Amino acid sequence: MSKVSIADAALKLGVSKEAIHNRIRRGSLQSVMEDGIKYVLLPQGSSVANKQTTKRTNTKVSSQTDSKYYKLLEEQNEKLQLKVEKLESETRTLREQKEEMLVTERNKIEQIYKDKDEQLKNILNAISSKFMLNAPDEELVIESEELVEAEIDAEEKAPNELISLKKYLKDENYSEKKAQKIKERFKKAAKKDSRIITVGKKYYINLAKFDYSDLLHK
Repeated sequence: MSKVSIADAALKLGVSKEAIHNRIRRGSLQSVMEDGIKYVLLPQGSSVANKQTTKRTNTKVSSQTDSKYYKLLEEQNEKLQLKVEKLESETRTLREQKEEMLVTERNKIEQIYKDKDEQLKNILNAISSKFMLNAPDEELVIESEELVEAEIDAEEKAPNELISLKKYLKDENYSEKKAQKIKERFKKAAKKDSRIITVGKKYYINLAKFDYSDLLHK
């Protein structure tokens, strides 16, 4: 230990005299009184130079640690960024595929309903022209064979009004021979008999409104 004055201690440690007095009061520095003068007891080698060297060493170690830490953070951040970009790409692809599937299915459904509506429109127009507007009793020709399904729908929707001759003969259990004779009679009478509704090659009858016994029971 070396004994120095307050002023010398301040100079050696690179602080103010007030700082030396504060350290003595806190007990971080030892002091002695000789001949009414207060002296500071300093460890050998204590100086501003040693203190600065220690500070530089600590600063260098801290800087190296911070550099490694920042480098690690940058590497992790880069990996996370790549994962985010990959997930965004996959999500975008899935969204596009979903939208494409929805558009395709919607177009299919719209086309089905469009075709169905057109078929029903044609068959109802044919029946209306023949049955309600008293059109000439010539055979109504419907060119598309796809209207068969619409004809069945129309028959199922109004079972108490119109029924196909074929279905009637089947429901009544007519023999094939007798059913054929009845069909021939209807075919001959269809052009002149307003009771018979002709749709394409099919004949419809309205049992609720007309009596067909003259054609069915000869």
